[in-house]
Parts: sequence; structure tokens; C-alpha cells
Amino acid sequence: MTTTDPERAPAPREDRFRRAARAASGVLVLALAGGAVAAAARVGDAPVAPLAAVQVEVAPTPVTLQCPGPVLLPERTVRGDAAFDPAPVPAQVALDAVTAAGAGAGPLAVVATGPTGAAADAPGGGGSLHLGDVDAPLAVRAQPRETSPVAAASVASVVTDGDARGLAAASCRTPSSDDWLVGAATAVGSTATLVLTNPGLTVAQVELEVFGPTGPVDVSTTQHVVAAGGTKQIDLGGLAADQAALVVHLTAAGGQVAAHVQDTAVRGFTPAGTDLVVPGDAPATRQVVTGLVVAESQVGSPDAPVLRLLAPRDATTARIALLGGDGPVALPGAQDVALAAGEVTDVPLGGLPEGVYTVVVDAQAPVVAGAVTTSVGQQGGLDDEQRVERAWSASSALDAHGVVALPRGTDAAVVVGAVGRDADDTREATATLRVLGGDGRALSEHDVRVDAGTTGAWRVADLAEGAVGVELVPEGDVAVAWAVSLRVEREDGSLMAVLGPVPVTGSADARDVREDARPARG
Repeated sequence: MTTTDPERAPAPREDRFRRAARAASGVLVLALAGGAVAAAARVGDAPVAPLAAVQVEVAPTPVTLQCPGPVLLPERTVRGDAAFDPAPVPAQVALDAVTAAGAGAGPLAVVATGPTGAAADAPGGGGSLHLGDVDAPLAVRAQPRETSPVAAASVASVVTDGDARGLAAASCRTPSSDDWLVGAATAVGSTATLVLTNPGLTVAQVELEVFGPTGPVDVSTTQHVVAAGGTKQIDLGGLAADQAALVVHLTAAGGQVAAHVQDTAVRGFTPAGTDLVVPGDAPATRQVVTGLVVAESQVGSPDAPVLRLLAPRDATTARIALLGGDGPVALPGAQDVALAAGEVTDVPLGGLPEGVYTVVVDAQAPVVAGAVTTSVGQQGGLDDEQRVERAWSASSALDAHGVVALPRGTDAAVVVGAVGRDADDTREATATLRVLGGDGRALSEHDVRVDAGTTGAWRVADLAEGAVGVELVPEGDVAVAWAVSLRVEREDGSLMAVLGPVPVTGSADARDVREDARPARG
């Protein structure tokens, strides 16, 4: 009997029909696709016609600025003398705010940081306000009228004795999701506390990168949660101990935060300065730091100014220019500085003549920068050493139209650096400086002219009486960087700080909106 291999057996009639149907459908699909291609080839592409811009009314929005809380005072400790108190006097903390009248100025209000944004008990409500006895982070809100307001606020803490002696001040700012803080240390005698405030309605997840002189620091915890409306204090000495120089990079997800580092130093039992390190510009191949008010110092002096640099990712060489009142100043050995990737480098600036300065840093790879200046006072403390005060200056954007709210009781000076195209640039930088009064209106207006490659300073009290703020509008082709230096004179020595401008974001009440180009019809 003959057997048949199943794999070679004839297919049943229904299987043959299915195969035929599949073959016919395949031919039909190919035919349809070919027809579509042919049709497209016959029709061609429709011409693209741009649509005209349409002006759309945009409602002006309030300006909200998050302010730091009071300076953190050390706890009572015993250090060789049972009567010694590292914080013998409380901090005097005040908030000042101003809006420029005629630029959409509306009512000013201080609101508590938190999901509810409840209004705090604050006087004023017009062009300026002053709130004393600040005991927590607050926000300042300027309501718009016809246009978005031009507003600024600042918080200043004055401590006249103890470990935290100093003037610690900062401009209030909008929260961010990416900040670089260049300053502070955790070596012996130094305390650094990172303060994070989340004014939003959602939890913020903050990730930290910490850099020191030998490279990135392996910290035990990189992720930190800041509750909605909450403030978190992080002891950087616990995360990154024994670091003579710090740079902190933070990124936030889920919400934005306002950040600063409180930097406090002592020499034995003698205070050596307290200030707030605030965010500067993101890594870039050019960084500019201004507002440096320098006393005459010797090369190698521990009280000389210091420029701090970091190339976060790639090694590079930084070329440094110091712009003084009479032009560029050369410091031997400080013009070109090699920067290893991820390593914080402090560049001593001892030997500078007394005056005001702007530092310009150029590099092939992106860098971040900041600078600290010092003021040496009288002898005091248990070991009768000279008291020292320090002020940190963050890098700032060029040609920033901005406003600074002036803390009451401080002697303020506007410092403007003119950054020329190169060393041979002989042009002038120009700007309009307005000194603002309590109603937000200009008490006086001045044409500021600074030769390229130099830095100028104007004491606000010499420009107008009763000033509560200053506004500077850069003009012309030569770029400018500016800040406000603060000073409080004490019998045992000057207290000092530097405020950066709060940028003006624009106040247009109508904007041009251009839609994407679309194929013409017909």
C-alpha cells in the first residue's frame, strides 16, 4: 500500500481558495499604492504661504519674588569660657521692596511662603514698603495695572557681635530649577548652610552636586525633598566636610526653589564675617563679577580679595581681566589660570590698589565664577584679634535692566563695570540711572558714562535724599555689569554686602504672535 507524506499532500479545496484570495488582495494593495503615488506625482506639493503676525492682547501678570529669611545664628556652646555666647545679640532683619512708578506699578504686598500665600502684616502697599522683624522666608508680590510692574525687594540681616557678626543681604528673586552657588567653605572655622525654599504648590525634589578643591565631593545624600511652601536647611559641613572652597550645583524637579548658602567664618574666638552666597550665572565661556569694593592689600594676605572659579565638566585655561577705576590692572600670575575639570580654584587678588573692580573671566570651556572681598576692623573678641567682615559677589548677566531695593540704614553705592570688546576698545558704556523714592517715582535721573575697561561707582546718598531703590537701564554698544555695594559703619569695623539687580522681565501688554506656515488652499 502506498503511503502519502502529509507535507506533500494536496491542499483541500478551501485552502486553495484562501491562497488565491490572499494573492488577489496583495495585488489590489499594490495597485492602490501605485495609484496613490501616481496621483501624488500628478498633483504635486501645495505652495507654502506664511500668515501675517496677529497682535494678541496678553494680560499683565504680577511679579512675585521669593526672599530669604533671617541669618541663622549659632546655638549656645561652651568653648573654653562658660560665659562665652557665640550669638550674644539677636539679628536685626528687615525686608525692603520698591516698584518703579510709571512702569505698571501696582500695589505691593508681602505674602507668607506656602500653599495658601496668606498675606503678612506689612505696611505700605504703594510704591515701596518696609517690614522689620522678619523671622521667616517671605515673598513679595507686585500687582500689575496696565502693564507688568518693575519691582525689586531685598532682605538684610545685621548682627553686631558674636560668631555671625556681619551684614548678610540678598536681593529677592524668582525661584529656579537650576542654580550654581559659588562660595563658602566647610574647613575648620567655617560653617556653610544651604537653605532651600519651595514657594510652590507641589513638592520639589532637589538634587545636589558639590565641588571642592580636589574635585566633585562624594556626598552621602544627593536627593533632598522640599515640601510645598516649606524651607529646608542642609548643613554642608555634614555633607562635604573639610572643604576649603565650595561650589554647589542644584537642580529641582516637580517644583522650583529659591536657594542660598549662608557662609560664616571665625578665627579662633573672633568673628571673620557672615554673608549669603546667592546663585550666579550658569556655566559659560565668559563670566563677569562686579561690585568688588577692595581695600589695599598685600600679596599673600589672608584678607585679600579672592576670585573663585570652577570648570565643571572640561579642563580649560581662564584668562582674567581686572577692571579698576583707571582701567585694567595687571596682577602677575593671575592673568592665566589653569582649571582642572571639576576642581574648585581660588585665585588670590592680593596687591590690588584700593578701589572698585569688575572681574572678567574668559575661557574656552564653560566656567562658573564668584568673588569675595573683606574689610578688616578693630581688635576684639576673647583672643583680641582683628574682626573681619566679608562680602560675596555672584557673577551677573551683562546689560541687565534691573532694579535694586535698598535696605534701610545702609550706605549704598551703584557699581558699574564697562566690559569692552577687547583691551583696545576706547568707547564709552552708557546707561540711565534712576534713583527711586518712597512712591516709586524717580527722585533723580542720571546719564551714566563709563570708559570701556573701567569700573565706576556712585554713592546713592550723593545723588538724592530719601532713596529706597535704584533702577539702571543699559544703553549703547559697550556691555555693562552692575551691582550695589552696601556698607554699615560700626566702631569695631565696617559691615558689608553686595546686592545684584532684580532683572526686569518686560512689561508689554500686547504681543505679536506668528502662526506656523500652512499650505495655501485652492
